[in-house]
Amino acid sequence: MRTDFYNALQTEFARDLSRLTVGFEPTFRRLLDIRTDAGTYPPYNILQLDENNYQIDIALAGFKSDEIRVQVHQQELTVEGQVETTDDSNFLFKGIATRNFQRKFSLGEHVEVTSAKLKDGLLTISLYREIPESAKPREISVEVVGDTSTKKITNSN
Repeated sequence: MRTDFYNALQTEFARDLSRLTVGFEPTFRRLLDIRTDAGTYPPYNILQLDENNYQIDIALAGFKSDEIRVQVHQQELTVEGQVETTDDSNFLFKGIATRNFQRKFSLGEHVEVTSAKLKDGLLTISLYREIPESAKPREISVEVVGDTSTKKITNSN
């Protein structure tokens, strides 16, 4: 039942937006395809540092840098963790999760990953949005072609 509601909502949302926009269909498809059941592991924060700089912090306590893979493909950032299996028999209690995971983030147009750094169990991914000149607003001059306000004069003699 919940799935039917969300499908109907998505269809109505897409229909309403398509009346007001031109050329955004790929963006709408990406938004509607975002998974909402991605889980909560590992925990993360997304920060907007200024107008064009963003940062994603992912808590990865217990992971080594060679167990983490960061990849960007077609405006999708994927972070994966593959932990080498270890003998857990010495633990009296194991509260720090170090399990395999895959976390995906959809990136906006012109957003590029500039770095990924692991320090003290926190993976920090820096992103920058650089809008090319061709995508920035520009003024379009309006040319007056002819005077369409001339009146027809009739002689009433």
